[in-house]
Order: sequence, then structure tokens, then C-alpha cells
Amino acid sequence: MNPQRMELVCPAGGLPALRTAVDHGADAVYLSLRGETNARNFPGLNFDRKALAKGIAYAHGKGTKVYMALNTYPQPDIWKAATEAVDAAAAEGVDAVILADLGLMRHAADNHPDLTLHLSVQGSATTAEALNFYHDRYGVRRAVLPRVLSLSQVAQVIERTKVDIEVFGFGSLCVMVEGRCMLSSYATGDSPNTKGACSPAHSVRWIETERGREARLNGVLIDTFREGESAGYPVICKGRYHVGDGQDTVYAIEEPTSLSTLDILPDLMKAGVKAIKLEGRQRSPAYVGKATQVMRQALDAVHANPDNYKPKPEWAEQLAGMSEGRTQTLGALHRAWQ
Repeated sequence: MNPQRMELVCPAGGLPALRTAVDHGADAVYLSLRGETNARNFPGLNFDRKALAKGIAYAHGKGTKVYMALNTYPQPDIWKAATEAVDAAAAEGVDAVILADLGLMRHAADNHPDLTLHLSVQGSATTAEALNFYHDRYGVRRAVLPRVLSLSQVAQVIERTKVDIEVFGFGSLCVMVEGRCMLSSYATGDSPNTKGACSPAHSVRWIETERGREARLNGVLIDTFREGESAGYPVICKGRYHVGDGQDTVYAIEEPTSLSTLDILPDLMKAGVKAIKLEGRQRSPAYVGKATQVMRQALDAVHANPDNYKPKPEWAEQLAGMSEGRTQTLGALHRAWQ
């Protein structure tokens, strides 16, 4: 891979999404096995061993890499399943595993020394010193940075680490520190970092009332939607609530929005970022296809002429149409004071 070329890493929640991502220009796809070993543990999502083998064969046949996310922190009762998932990844020939748990890294390094290790964003490593620790101790070659650093901070980390850096380029945001959601845990009793799902499906209820369609999480009212109003998946941080003495219902914690780095892709390349990741393993194949296609075109334009790159209006329009709340942000990346 050209050192000046950023890899496009796209989500695959199932075989249809994987094929769509590959066909629309992904350099790599990331996926998971079913169960609590990954942070998108939803019914009907992810791969069994048979589908995994098919997906790898399809991707590799088109020259696309496959990364497997094993990015939860397994508890004692699923430790065996977690290590078996690492073993399965090695046996099936994935190009890398994306890990957060130190014990799983040790297992992978000891038992599969040829298996490439990436550090998950769930590891929340934000300094070069932390990244170099993972590299020196476990042989980690790439890390996905948490979405809490400014562009200048990303550049500083890259200058001082031995580890290749991957950043999120488009997709949903969270106010919590990469999955450490105390709100979801409090409401449902299931931690996203151990059970693998923020707002797990078994706790979600949709109830039709005179006021509208209520979205509840384990009994907690998250939002009420009027007839015809678009209803997103209920997560506590993006709900609407009565606050203080006022009667208005507002997004009290975070308004629904999506990260989009479309405007700063040349800056990320110049900083030394090695890969751009699209969030969305829980999204539809149509979403994956469109997001992959737009970012493929944008990255190709950056690689061809970074100094004169200008995103096309239709790219921004297409991404905006798939964004939460139809709004976009650079998040922490635009914080000039950091």
C-alpha cells in the first residue's frame, strides 16, 4: 500500500453488507462473530463460521482485506468463547483482529504470532505512550483512535508512535468514552463493553399512545414521536427530556448528529493517518454501499491531488441524507485550542 494512501475500512454486519462494501470500493471490511465478543451484539447481526468463510473468500477474491472485531471485555463466563473467537479468526485467515482486552491480546500473541493485531477504539488509547506499550508488549500494529482528540492532537500522537493510526471518517457519534456508557448500563443492567450492545434490543419497547409513539428502554421513556416523525433507535444519550422547570422537551444530553471528515481528508492524510473507518455495522447494506461509494470517490480525489481537493456538493448531500438528525459535525477534530 502506498504510504501516502489512506485505507478505506468499511462496516459489514452480514454477508450482504460485506459484498456491498467490497463492490463499492472498500480497501478493507470489518466484521464480527455473533455473540458477546463484539460491540454490536444485536439479533440478526454478525457472522457464524460458515458465513465468515464465505465473506473472507469473497473479499479476498476482490483484493479486499478482512478485519475481525473482538472488542468487548469478556467476563469469566465467556472467556472460553472469546479465546475461541480469536482462534477462529486465525484459522479462517482474517487479515487482522481488532482487540481491546489485554488478556485476549496476550492469548493472540502467544498462540497466533502471525496474526496481525489492531487496537480497538474501545481500548481508549489516546497517547503515544499508551500505543507504544501495546506495540512493544503485544505487537499491535494499528490502533483506532477514540473520537476525543483534535486534529493537532492526532498529528502529535502519530509523530511519536510506532503504531499506524486509523480514525473514524463518517458515522454515528456517542457522548461517552467509546462505549463506556453508564447510562445504558444503569437502565438495562447490561454494559456495552461486556454484553456488546448499547440499548440492547431485549430492553427496547415501542408503545403506541395518544401522545404518539413512545420509545422506552427497560421502562425508561427515551422519546415520543409524532405521527410521521422519523423515529431513531432509542439510546438514552440521544433522547428528548423535560429539563428543569421548563415545559419544553429537548435533547438534553446530545442532539442526533454524525461525524463527517469529508472536508478535512487532506489534513488527515498530511498528518499521517493510515486508514479512514466508516461506522455502521448495524446499518443496512444500502447505507454501507452509499457511504462506501462516497468516501471512495472522496479519498481517490485526495490521493490524486491533495492540495487542490474540494469535496463535491453531491458527496456532502448524500452523506447528510444518511446522517443522524440529518446534521454533521467534525466533533473534537475541529478544536483548535487543543
